[in-house]
Amino acid sequence: MNIMDFNMKKLAADAGTFLSRAVQFTEEKLGQAEKTELDAHLENLLSKAECTKQWTEKIMKQTEVLLQPNPNARIEEFFYEKLDRKAPSRMNNPELLGQYMIDAGNEFGPGTAYGNALIKCGETQKQIGTADRELIQTSAINFLTPLRNFIEGDYKTITKERKLLQNKRLDLDAAKTRLKKAKVAEARAAQLNTSQPEENNIMVNVSYVLNLLHVKWLKSEQEVRITQSEFDRQAEITRLLLEGISSTHAHHLRCLNDFVEAQMTYYAQCYKYMLDLQKQLGSFPSIFLSNNNQSSSTPVQSVSTPSVLASASASLPSVSNSVVTSGISELKSSSGSRKARVLYDYDAANSSELSLLADEVITVYSIPGMDSDWLMGERGNQKGKVPITYLELLN
Repeated sequence: MNIMDFNMKKLAADAGTFLSRAVQFTEEKLGQAEKTELDAHLENLLSKAECTKQWTEKIMKQTEVLLQPNPNARIEEFFYEKLDRKAPSRMNNPELLGQYMIDAGNEFGPGTAYGNALIKCGETQKQIGTADRELIQTSAINFLTPLRNFIEGDYKTITKERKLLQNKRLDLDAAKTRLKKAKVAEARAAQLNTSQPEENNIMVNVSYVLNLLHVKWLKSEQEVRITQSEFDRQAEITRLLLEGISSTHAHHLRCLNDFVEAQMTYYAQCYKYMLDLQKQLGSFPSIFLSNNNQSSSTPVQSVSTPSVLASASASLPSVSNSVVTSGISELKSSSGSRKARVLYDYDAANSSELSLLADEVITVYSIPGMDSDWLMGERGNQKGKVPITYLELLN
């Protein structure tokens, strides 16, 4: 029974406090009550914390979109994370594209130029898919997780303490309002006491009321001192938490550096993979143009490697122009043949040309009347014209 009485008293006290705060808050909004303002430093810290929270949420969400563009996949990962279960492993987009290319290349035949090119492209796409997985994993651990910990941890604590500060301020202002009303009532009672004649019996009642109001005034004054102390203490706690935002910014800066480094590694890997693939395929824009738009009677012009490829890849074969020119000139002036290594893959534009695979060795020779940019190539029983820019003559 005593426990029940205690709970009822506590419930009544909490209800009274809540009602007092609600009345104070309403009167402040209506301009009928004064409001204790926070100091400028604390207001700036609160504004900085709110700004940090908003931009952290935006950056975090957009980073998730960047790393996983598929919204359904993001939702699935979210539910698995909340259920504390590991999401099933699935092929990402580059890996899926790579597998399709490899399957198509095997279907068309690895021995054909197109089939072989598809297989090489598919393998490169799978490498990019693996690098993509590493980027997502590294970014999630080093960048997204710290941002999420701030939103779900540190900022929630700040929000809780900020709400307590707001309640303590309402209690303080409500206590000040009650003290102000008690002082006004006591002053009116004192004025009434001096205006009444001494022989009047009402004097006794007025004195009683005056004493009662004075006691109420003293009680209100004590309540103001207590609520002021609680408010100051809560303001200091909140201030200390908010000053930690600067440390949060420094931590997020380190995480940002880790994210940039992960992106740099990813894009460098992708560039290397594509550079190697371009080397293998020998797919330059001018070649596609000549193969698609020129007739068989029009010779393909000399093709040079793009400057970005030449400057970035030191592994590409470099042959002296004078050596190539003299070797081909000797071959054209003689009736003999030479062995040549194929530098890049080449798809024949028509039946008079011979498709080539990188690194294979073929026999080449010249025939009278042939254009200076072409030689006849021979691989077993297969013959056809081949562009000299794709060849390296062997001694």
